[in-house]
Parts: sequence; C-alpha cells; structure tokens
Amino acid sequence: MMGIVMKDVRKAYEIVLPEFSKYLTFVLISVISVVSAMAQTQVSPKAGSDVSEFISRANLYVRELETLKKTLTKLSKHSTAEEISAYKNELLKIVLAKRKGLARGNIFTRRSERLIRLIIASQYKGRDRALLKKELAEAENASVPVKVNAVYPEASELLEMPPTLLLALPELPKQIRYRFVGTHLLLVDRENHLIIDYMPKALP
Repeated sequence: MMGIVMKDVRKAYEIVLPEFSKYLTFVLISVISVVSAMAQTQVSPKAGSDVSEFISRANLYVRELETLKKTLTKLSKHSTAEEISAYKNELLKIVLAKRKGLARGNIFTRRSERLIRLIIASQYKGRDRALLKKELAEAENASVPVKVNAVYPEASELLEMPPTLLLALPELPKQIRYRFVGTHLLLVDRENHLIIDYMPKALP
C-alpha cells in the first residue's frame, strides 16, 4: 500500500513540477520587466532636486490665485450663468494683471525641462515616438498659438495626456495640468484655461 502511495506522489510531483517551474519563470520575467521599466524612468538620482524649484513655482501660482479669488465676491450655489461668467472674466482679468510681463520660464526651470525631456524620451522610443509626433501634428489643437498668459481656446480639442506619461512626469498641483500642443508641453490652469508656461520641443 505504501509503495502505491509513494508511486502516486511521485507521479503527481512529476506533473506539478513543470507547471510550477513555468509559473516561476513567468513571475521572474514579469519582475524583470517592471524593474527595467522603472530603471528607464529613473533618469537621474538628482531628479528630486531638479524639479523642486519647478514644483515650488507651480504651488506659488496656485497660492497667488487663491489670494486673488478672495478679493472677488464669492459665487453661491444659486448663482446664475451670467454671474458665473462675470466672475470668471473678472478673475481672469486680475490674474493677467498680476502676471503682466511674465515670460516663458516663469515656472519651468532649465533643470526641470532637461529632466522632463529625458522622461518623455524614455517613455517614447523609436516607432512609438514617431507615432506620438504624428498624432500631435494632426491634432485639432496643433494650430493653437502657444504664448504665456494666452487663453487656451475652450472650443479647441484638449489632447489628453497619456496616463503612463502623466505618472512619470513631476506631479503638479490639481489646479494645473500638462497639455501638448504640437511638441510643446504646456502648463494650463484648469479653471481659467490660462497658459501659465510652456516648454518648447518637449518631445525630442
């Protein structure tokens, strides 16, 4: 009886072992792939310091915006469409007055631009980069004038940023979002659609 049991155990072992080996191989390949992807994104050990001033500037914009909002009469849940429109127009007016004379690079820094270009290049290589460039060139928003303190036209298509790229880029305050226009990377205010800053040739 014992011999029969041991024989059955050996047979089961011979069946299970190859399948278990395949599973271990699959897990190992998956781990290697993830580590490889992470290594591509980690383009610089100094990434934190490279973007710290950039993020500080973005946060400063949001704080100044909130301060300006306090100078206006607050909207209520019963505000009419006309009142909401008037509020937005007045807010944009005082924001533009506050930011008068600012040029490109008021939020982006040279170090952050260099890092962001490396991140984008690591995310899009070869054919993928060529396809993204083609998509950006053919997008409806490709003709939108790119200028600091210009208002991004609401009627124009807002080309959505690829989720994987958003995860790799430095995280912005919620008030601000990244947007591509051609190969330019814009920082756009979600609320008033103001182009706060941009970097040219973000997609090398």
